[in-house]
Amino acid sequence: MASLKILLADDHDLMRRGLKSLIGPRPEWNICGEAHTGSQAVALAKQHQPDIAILDISMPELNGLEAAKRIRTVAPKTEILVLSVHYSDHLIREILRLGIRGYMVKTDSDRDLITAIETLAKHKPFFTTCATELILTHSQRVGANMGAPMDLSDRLTTREREIVQLVSEGKSTKEVASLLGISVKTAETHRANIMRKLQVHSVTDLVRYAVRNEIVQA
Repeated sequence: MASLKILLADDHDLMRRGLKSLIGPRPEWNICGEAHTGSQAVALAKQHQPDIAILDISMPELNGLEAAKRIRTVAPKTEILVLSVHYSDHLIREILRLGIRGYMVKTDSDRDLITAIETLAKHKPFFTTCATELILTHSQRVGANMGAPMDLSDRLTTREREIVQLVSEGKSTKEVASLLGISVKTAETHRANIMRKLQVHSVTDLVRYAVRNEIVQA
């Protein structure tokens, strides 16, 4: 296979080392960058324009799905492989909605990582075995669901979802404002809009929402 540039993004050093050990025997595959936050992954993708970005779903600052959305903007030719600790129907639906073509459970890495990279390098989809049935069901229902009501999470903007993650990670409004480069007043306004859209009334409810929708890990 021709030379490939691969970006690794996972906040656990051990996991990144494990992935590198699997990729290492392929001299034509080059790891062009390593990130331990979603924000770093986006910046490195923009800089290196990798062929494939391997993203952990749960990363600080910006989770894997939000990072994937931004990478698709700054590096549109990059194929994305999302890694998750657990299989999740909700996660699969979000991945399909975003047009991401790669998903794998971490426990399958030893067996499937090389095949996943080879498949995505050909711009073909690769999904972990347990996702196949849901994907087929989703494909059959796409047309029927066109008129379905929008999920609450779909009402959030990208910035609002980013704030949900930061608040759920324990960041104060002042810290959120500083991290995002916005004023405290703007951060407060975003937070109020989020609570209204999601129909929640406390930070605890917001954290529950974030965990349930895999924006952060429990």
